[in-house]
Amino acid sequence: MALKPTTCKEAIARWEKEKGEVATEAKVIELQFQWPPIEKMDGALSTLVNCEKLSLSSNMIDKIAGIAGMRSLKILSLGRNYIKSLAGIETVAETLEELWISYNTIDKLRGIGVMKNLRVLYMSNNMIKEWVEFNRLQECPALRDLVFIGNPLCENQPDVETWRTQASNRLHQITKLDGIPIVRETD
Repeated sequence: MALKPTTCKEAIARWEKEKGEVATEAKVIELQFQWPPIEKMDGALSTLVNCEKLSLSSNMIDKIAGIAGMRSLKILSLGRNYIKSLAGIETVAETLEELWISYNTIDKLRGIGVMKNLRVLYMSNNMIKEWVEFNRLQECPALRDLVFIGNPLCENQPDVETWRTQASNRLHQITKLDGIPIVRETD
């Protein structure tokens, strides 16, 4: 018999019981590694109005949803899920500074441009294959720290230096790529 997935509401209740805190007042909420895993982000997350860092990593979530009410959210961790696109992220575009979304199946970056305050994007091991998608990151003026290794685009470059040169030439705003600082020539 298959287990029913954990709902966000159940995960939040479990977190409150474990921590002895009220979720709606908490700044950091970690709902990763739920068993059974969370499969859907839902409206229960919107009640977390004071949450600045939300972790839903290592579940079985396939799309970003239910976070529109999270008006304090700065860091969203969704690594190791089944997310296919960034649709839904725009609801937290005003406040989000860091998006940790490695090990998913994202192949397009449509919509990333609304993330004007995004400073950190960890999205290694996804499915980005084309420069046209990568170039959408130019629409994120605050982006400084990018981890992109493990995407087909990266792996298809002749070597690491070619990758770093191509990426840093396209994204003048970044100061760190794949964990290594970018040194630029200054005039």
